[in-house]
Amino acid sequence: MKYYLGIDTGTTSISMAALSESRELIASRTFNHNAFITGDSPSNRLQDPERIKSNVFYFLDSLTSELGQPSAIGFTGQMHGILYVNASGEAVSPLYTWQDTTGDDSLALLREHGLSVSSGYGLATHFSLQRAGKIPSEAVRLSTISDYIAMSLCGKTEPVLSPDMAASWGCFDLERREFMRGKLEEAGVDVSYLPEVLRGYEVIGETKAGVPVVCSIGDNQASLKGAVKDEANSLLVNVGTGSQVSFATGEYVSVSGDVELRPYGEGYVLAGSALCGGRAYAMLERFYREVAGRECYGLMASQAEEFLRGGGVAWEVDTRFAGTRSDPTKRGSVRGISEENFCPGAFTVGVIRGILGELYWFYETMKGLTGREARVVVGSGNGMRKNPLMQRIAGEVFGMEVEIPEFTEEAACGAGLCAMGVVG
Repeated sequence: MKYYLGIDTGTTSISMAALSESRELIASRTFNHNAFITGDSPSNRLQDPERIKSNVFYFLDSLTSELGQPSAIGFTGQMHGILYVNASGEAVSPLYTWQDTTGDDSLALLREHGLSVSSGYGLATHFSLQRAGKIPSEAVRLSTISDYIAMSLCGKTEPVLSPDMAASWGCFDLERREFMRGKLEEAGVDVSYLPEVLRGYEVIGETKAGVPVVCSIGDNQASLKGAVKDEANSLLVNVGTGSQVSFATGEYVSVSGDVELRPYGEGYVLAGSALCGGRAYAMLERFYREVAGRECYGLMASQAEEFLRGGGVAWEVDTRFAGTRSDPTKRGSVRGISEENFCPGAFTVGVIRGILGELYWFYETMKGLTGREARVVVGSGNGMRKNPLMQRIAGEVFGMEVEIPEFTEEAACGAGLCAMGVVG
């Protein structure tokens, strides 16, 4: 059976999706990698890259034993994070994830040299580690986690990055599609660790079984490819661990602030990412659980529905509890509490509207940049897919119909479709 395989190395889980030539999902696997490890600083949010890689290899062997070898393998995964590899292509550091704030003390210095970079971005993390003398002595190159696994699967020793993944580290020229090496050197950044940036999506090697492996694409771009059929008229709203809104555009536009422009094939995608986003809903559930002593997601939904049926005014919740890309020190707030709405349902509805409201603000900015409006919201991520109330409120906030994608694991499917496009 001929099929294409996509692998998504996410923040908390790994997903695999096998797609037929007619783009039908024939098999999928999702499992937690449990790779978080403890760092030596409160700013650390680290993972063990070897644990993630061994999980991918184990489940890849299991899937190919069942289905046979795929026609090609595509990768995607969490963006912004970095790890170091040695001359043999082995990881010699933990993975500094997108949630790690080690690089925050370098943001101002980099921006002084005209470099665009935000909290959690790889080159800010790299610069801070360099300044602190914490880069491993045997390190020779930087890599993302998904590019590291793709490289290892091919038996390569040098990571290579698509423009998607390279741009996610910041300090990247989006028009020329290359790192701003001159400005980085002026700022004092050691650029010798930067890997090669490909011109687009390409085959980077083959597995021992001779299967072509395609470079990793960004998880944002992969989700767009896997979830949206009509990219010109659709707005992708993803609510998972984080949350994000994405709007494809064929043209380069100049951006600033918290809305980013990212490479996407031969065009671009505008993206607005919330640092807390979907985690705000999980935080609220933990809050309720401390009181109730049990899991509360079902209770939260029923109380919120009951509150809405009563026509009450919900709390005004700013869910930027972890700050923003441009201002990591910013914090959320709760307002609009009265005697009439002092109840759990009003709080839950307020948190949902807060999550979606931040994304809507990004979308308003995107409309101004492109002069275009979307016709439909495509809702992805488990926070959206598994929460009908979130879907309904999203329709109200964005003023559009909400569609849920056919594929459950959008990013893994997008990586598989990318591999299909490159090889097939």
